[in-house]
Amino acid sequence: MIDIFGIIGGLSLILGAALLYNGYAFYSITAYFIADLCWLFIAIYTHSWFGAISIAIGIIFSIGVWIKMNKGIFVKHLSKSKRS
Repeated sequence: MIDIFGIIGGLSLILGAALLYNGYAFYSITAYFIADLCWLFIAIYTHSWFGAISIAIGIIFSIGVWIKMNKGIFVKHLSKSKRS
């Protein structure tokens, strides 16, 4: 049962990296968030409390970035032609 969460987390990490590479930073954060939730479940299931706390802190930061990007406060352009 725990293996499926590792597989889903790994596949969402690959999806997030592919989305970020193609310039979809907002969607990649969502994919990374899904991976973090899977790994948080694995850490809690295996009683790795330091790992669970570290992952939870990362989830809090990713939610903050996702909210800022959703509201338009934090805009990140990955295109080289849009650099200032």
